[in-house]
Amino acid sequence: MKFKTHHLVFNTKKRIDFINITQEVRKVIKESQIKEGLCLVNAMHISASVFINDNESGLHYDFENWLEKLAPHDPIEHYRHNDTGEDNADAHLKRQIMGREVVVAITDGNLDFGPWEQIFYGEFDGQRSKKILIKVIGE
Repeated sequence: MKFKTHHLVFNTKKRIDFINITQEVRKVIKESQIKEGLCLVNAMHISASVFINDNESGLHYDFENWLEKLAPHDPIEHYRHNDTGEDNADAHLKRQIMGREVVVAITDGNLDFGPWEQIFYGEFDGQRSKKILIKVIGE
């Protein structure tokens, strides 16, 4: 069995952002030379997410608005977590909704996706450096 570990680092300009990382993941799989296996991609921060969905700007706009309705940033006093001096309780909740990680099958050296599926990094408390883990395992 072979494996490859790679990290991506992001520092978004906006507090909330969605970044398509599919091509970066494909590049790591190609470098691994693994033809059959699994690829794990996970956000290594508790206020960020990795998820699979469509690469459509209207959908990303809808995600942001929907998440803001479910867990609004303001008023920050609304959240007990923020009593610690933080102001990012909403980001933790948004991450919980969107998920920590994805696992995708690798078949014949490619991500085994359905139509329109892409991998995204979801940032909910941006403007600082954060890391993503890509782990490819297989033969």
